[in-house]
Amino acid sequence: MSGPAARDAGAGPLIFLVAGEPSGDQLGAHIMAALRAETGGRVRFAGIGGQRMTDEGLDSLFPIDDLAVMGLVEVLPVVFKVYRRVKAAVAAVLRLRPDAVVTIDSPNFTLEISKRLKGRIDAPLVHVVAPSVWAWKPGRARKMAGYLDHLLALLPFEPPYFERHGLATTVIGHPVVEAASGARDPEAFRARHGIPAEAPLICVLPGSRRGEVSRIEPAMAGALALLKAKLPGLHALVPTVPTVSELVRARCAAWPVPATLLEGPGERLEAFAAARAAIAASGTVAVELAVAEVPTVVVYRVAPISALLAHFLLKVDHVSIVNLLLDRAVQPELLQFNCRPEPIARTLEPLMMDETLRAAHLADCREATAMLGRGGDPPSRRAARAILALV
Repeated sequence: MSGPAARDAGAGPLIFLVAGEPSGDQLGAHIMAALRAETGGRVRFAGIGGQRMTDEGLDSLFPIDDLAVMGLVEVLPVVFKVYRRVKAAVAAVLRLRPDAVVTIDSPNFTLEISKRLKGRIDAPLVHVVAPSVWAWKPGRARKMAGYLDHLLALLPFEPPYFERHGLATTVIGHPVVEAASGARDPEAFRARHGIPAEAPLICVLPGSRRGEVSRIEPAMAGALALLKAKLPGLHALVPTVPTVSELVRARCAAWPVPATLLEGPGERLEAFAAARAAIAASGTVAVELAVAEVPTVVVYRVAPISALLAHFLLKVDHVSIVNLLLDRAVQPELLQFNCRPEPIARTLEPLMMDETLRAAHLADCREATAMLGRGGDPPSRRAARAILALV
């Protein structure tokens, strides 16, 4: 948005939003739609986001593709680019003087912006998605309380970690419980993509960052080769995002089973409804799959140095949110050395074939997603109300 009059009350409040990766972009888009609904359309937007937020009317200051980096070591090559992006975002906020600044996830990027804005504007600084201080870096909660005005958390057990330091925190629930709503037609999906009606379908999700895909995809491809012998006609569904779509497309071309690459949130949810099971990189997608009731094996691999540091720093027994909520391994986790074709295939096969195991897995998923707000007010509407109350 170029040169809006930040204090034009007649046009409604100006909300400056910042997202740094696809999951934050999706959440930001939902919050923008909810803000528009809550204000009867009398709201304006500026900031940084991806395609989903652009579709909702945001003119992003710059593309977010080069910010989608994860890992303690992997971020180093782009640290100076991120630093420049932070400076550009801060300058834009100081120029526009919005009524609220809402940063979304990607804490290494977004919270740096909030820190630099503290005391320089009179608008509330709100962050959406609490960093996992319950897993590592618990001191971050105290630091955040020093520069944020409000935190919107996704998980029911998170507020005490921040409120003990004086940071007001509201639980809004997990955004995937609203993103995954709606009826699906698996038969029509198969027909549209030319997939035989009898073909077993498995969702394969190697990540939304280039580094993730490069490290995880070979193990997934190897697992498909092993499963192919036991599941005749096996077909892979590969939902992806713009940040890695070309890389994923190139990798899929060499897979041992037919693969259908899918882009866009609608196709993603149709794929979940049609799939018998999934292999997914650890992250938000594991929660999406639980909401869609798709039995899932969670995998991940980071650079060796990152893995070594994580071994000493992490304070939890699980990485999957579903497993953390229930404190048991509902979604099997195959990480680092275990992220290999043989363990993946061996773990995934019974989730596709054993009906008793599948039923227990899906019952656990329903229990976990109810704890994330499924069945209540949409998280984006809760977020919008909290933001507007501060404005």
